[in-house]
Amino acid sequence: MTLRLLLIPALALLLAACDIPGLGPDPRIAQREAEGKAIGGACRYAVRGIEECYQLNPKALKTAVFEGWREMDQYMRENKIEGQPTPEAREAAEDKKPATAEKKPAPAIKPAVADKKAS
Repeated sequence: MTLRLLLIPALALLLAACDIPGLGPDPRIAQREAEGKAIGGACRYAVRGIEECYQLNPKALKTAVFEGWREMDQYMRENKIEGQPTPEAREAAEDKKPATAEKKPAPAIKPAVADKKAS
């Protein structure tokens, strides 16, 4: 009888140390979440908005992307780190700057002469 009482806790301890397949979290889910956080962090560092990040990565988990973006934003603010825009974003910004900087005023519209024969 005492042997049976000792056997039950010993068996429970042995099973507690085992990794039984199928009972733990799916590693693919953890991998997708980690990948989404990395994507979000990279988007924030590349000075991309969260909406643009969602559009560029439609298959990524939005919650994980947002969490990564938010964490990177907080980290960058705390450490006073400036983001690094991608080369495409820099080119687009350079294309926009000259157009707004070199805006010329519209020529004045001359009133149409109503009666040219009278003059």
